[in-house]
Amino acid sequence: MLFSDEYKTIEKPAQGSFRDKGSRFLSFAFPAVSEQVVKQYLESLRKQYYDATHHCYAYVLGFDKSAFRINDDGEPSGTAGRPIHGQILSADLTNTLIVVVRYYGGTNLGVPGLINAYKTAAREAINNATILTKVVKEIYEVKYPYEAMNDVMKIVKDETLEVINNEFGMKCVMRLAIRHSDSGRVTGKFTKVNQLIINYLSIS
Repeated sequence: MLFSDEYKTIEKPAQGSFRDKGSRFLSFAFPAVSEQVVKQYLESLRKQYYDATHHCYAYVLGFDKSAFRINDDGEPSGTAGRPIHGQILSADLTNTLIVVVRYYGGTNLGVPGLINAYKTAAREAINNATILTKVVKEIYEVKYPYEAMNDVMKIVKDETLEVINNEFGMKCVMRLAIRHSDSGRVTGKFTKVNQLIINYLSIS
């Protein structure tokens, strides 16, 4: 197994804030499963907080946290996006975007001050979020003759599988979600059913 089949993410958007020497840092945490979703959230915040000095962000995507990006949006390199990213990793989150919007207060905070501000603001948004543990599932399509229905349904019941949809006829077709760590064992059971064909579709 290349990665754990459990991961943590946030249930819904959450907010936080931090102030230092007149500067305001508004933080926003979003559940995001793709770069397209990230882009939509960023565009929305830029329109809503169009008069802000900076929109700094970081995100981590994928069950294995393989995709990530950090952006300082004009702040000194390493003072904004990296501390935000660090908070996402500290909370062991993925499929999560955090944006910190800054309104400059007229006094420079210096590198340590900026790092602390973005780190603290990001942490506040995470602290206000509801964190979920989700399971990675593989989606399969199972095709089988009507006569094999009892055998198929027994496996579904014994393994407590999630049935996404099914079609019954002379040839039956069912889509199932199988937990990643169970997929090898469960698909092995299906392959023993006479005239059954099982195809992997995707991961979710």
